[in-house]
This record gives sequence, structure tokens and C-alpha cells, in this order.
Amino acid sequence: MPGAAPGTPTFATTPIPTGSLPIGSPYGQPGYNQPTSAFGQVGYPPPPGQPGHPGLYQPGGAPRSGRGGRVALLVVAAVLLALVSAVGGGVVATQLADGKSAASPSVVVRDPAPNLDRSSVGGVAEAVLPSVVDISTGEAEGSGVIMTADGQVITNNHVVSGARQLTVTFSTGKTAQATVVGTDPAGDIAVIKIQGVSGLTPAKFGDSDALRVGDTVLAVGSPLGLQGSVTAGIVSALHRTISGESGGKSIADAIQTDAAINPGNSGGALVNLKGEVVGINTAIATAGESSSGNIGVGFAISANRARSAADQLAKGGKVSHPYLGVQLTDGNGGALVGGVVSGGPADKAGLQTGDLVTKFGSATVSDATSLINAVQAAKAGDQVQVQVNRNGTQQTVTVTLGEAP
Repeated sequence: MPGAAPGTPTFATTPIPTGSLPIGSPYGQPGYNQPTSAFGQVGYPPPPGQPGHPGLYQPGGAPRSGRGGRVALLVVAAVLLALVSAVGGGVVATQLADGKSAASPSVVVRDPAPNLDRSSVGGVAEAVLPSVVDISTGEAEGSGVIMTADGQVITNNHVVSGARQLTVTFSTGKTAQATVVGTDPAGDIAVIKIQGVSGLTPAKFGDSDALRVGDTVLAVGSPLGLQGSVTAGIVSALHRTISGESGGKSIADAIQTDAAINPGNSGGALVNLKGEVVGINTAIATAGESSSGNIGVGFAISANRARSAADQLAKGGKVSHPYLGVQLTDGNGGALVGGVVSGGPADKAGLQTGDLVTKFGSATVSDATSLINAVQAAKAGDQVQVQVNRNGTQQTVTVTLGEAP
């Protein structure tokens, strides 16, 4: 990825190359320099680029790495560890040279964590694969998740944006044409309809709010055009905000996972061990210009947020996004307002540049990311009490959230 900075997340869409490539060759993906804006935007972002043209995300709150864009190779020496285990929770004494035993520390006996039954992973994958499809636009390739038996499919907006034709490939290898039903560029969600099909296997959607850090998840999709691929990992973090440069995309409540996600996984399923879709895979972090693939940091839109948007789109509606109208950066114990959009909700409520937001409704605000999450969890038209620190004085203002333009 020429010009990409280390740690820069990009869309996980596979550009379709012209001509053939040997198996295992990377497809390559264009990218941009990491944004340098000091403020993240809360509001309605513009639509992403054309298919195969990866958008740019920056995980909210993540520290920036160096500008060199090179990845150092670390040589780690192997260290031999001597392990002493206690049998049945008993105490093991060390025999000294003179035959005496050293005093042993007290041992706290706890129930061991259950081992993951790897056989269950195969069963989950087998059950989910028929509900995940490959989506090709002729210029790029992504994935999608079947919502209804008659062919409604949820995917990412950046997978289908600007597409002139859509070809869907099922897990059986059969293909069909599809059309776009509706898109939500701000949330990077789209719904397409496969033509002339029935009796498909809809995916089961789970409650993404029930996820815990450390839960095992599987990513299912078509990385690098390899249809029907499954990778396993864990939930690395929850409630991430991935955002672009000022005025760019901002998606809150994202799930971070180390399950391998690569270009082509966009729009595919992130599932739990019950076989329930808990996220829609959308972006990856890269290691710099020398790499555009998985480095163990991927992001998925939470299923609750994605399915809510998809249901509105499937009915021909528009997805509503709340709008505050400020630019933000992290402050000391809150979100620092770096700019206020003239005539926006924040401006009308009296928020000012330099205000430190410490509370938004009932939510405590510790940084810019937490405020973005709180705003996007609300609805347009909501009246919210916002607590700010202005020049050392605590004040409360009432903001009526707007509809993102």
C-alpha cells in the first residue's frame, strides 16, 4: 500500500486484478497517507470511494505510530522455562541438597478455565457458510450475509458503491445477479437483492451487546478472492470508533478482532460459537506501505447497529444518524471541542471551541471516542443535557441533536 502509514485501517475489499495472478500472490491495494487532522468529526461523513478503492480509517484513541511506514523485524530469543505444576491443587515442595524441604507459598486453588472445543468451530463454520456469499462488481470483490430466504443480503456500502453490476456467488458455486436496494454511506451498510432465488439459508443474528472481550469469533468471507474462507480469533476490544480525517467517515461501536480479516472480507460475517452473526467485517489495520493484509487488527460493525440499518434500508427507508456538529480531540478528563459547525446543533445550544465535554446525557465522557459513541447511540431530535468545563467552570447546556445532512 504505497503511502500508507503504520497502523492505518483500510477497507477490506479485494480489488479484482486485470490478468491472472499465481495462487498466493497479493492483489495489492491503493491507499492514502494517514490523516493528520487533530480532530475527529462527529456527524454525517461523505460516501466512501469507488469499489476497490479502499477508504481510510483510524481507530479512535489509538496512539499514532512513526511516519516511516517500515516494519522492523524483531528477532526473539527462545527462553527455556522450567515449569513446576501442582497435582490436585496440592503444594509442591522443593527438595534441597541437604534433604530438607523449602517452605512453600500458599496455593489458591481455582477452577481451571474450560478448554475450547475445537470440534465445535468446524460445526459452526459448516452451519454459517451457506449464509455467506461472495459479491463481485467486476472491479472489486467483497462478501455479504443472507438476511432472507428470498435473497436480501447485507454488506458494506463500500463493497457496492458505484457498481454497475453485481454478481453473487453462493457457497455451492452457483451464481446470480443482484441489484442494490439501499445504502447507508455514513454507517457503511448496504442491502442488495439477489434476483430469481428462493429457499436460501438466512443467517442467524445474535446480540452484539452480549459480546465480551476474549470471546471466540469466526470471520467468514472471501479474502483475496478465496471464497468461503473461515478464520478464527477472539474479540480483542469493544466499542471502538474508527474514523477518517476531519469530515470523513466515523463508525462507532465497532468490534476489534484478531481473527484474520483481509481484502475481500468486507461485508462478511463475524460470528460467535453459537453460529450467530455478531458483526459485519468492514476494515483492517495495515503495517504500512509494505503490507495491505492482516496484521491481527480488524474491525467489524456491531450486528445490532448493522441489522437495524439494514432493516430500514430493506423497507426502502433512510437510516437516521444523529448530528452534533463539532470537531473533537481528547482532552484532560473529557472530549475537547476543537471547532463548532456554524448553525449546527452544538452552535445553537451554545457550545464553544475550547469547551471540555465531561458528560453527555447519562454517559460519562472521558475522551473524544466516548463522546462519539454517546452521540451515535442517540437519535436525531433527542434533547440531551451536556456538561462542559468552560474556563474552569462547570456548565450544562441542552443540545437538540440534528439529522445528519
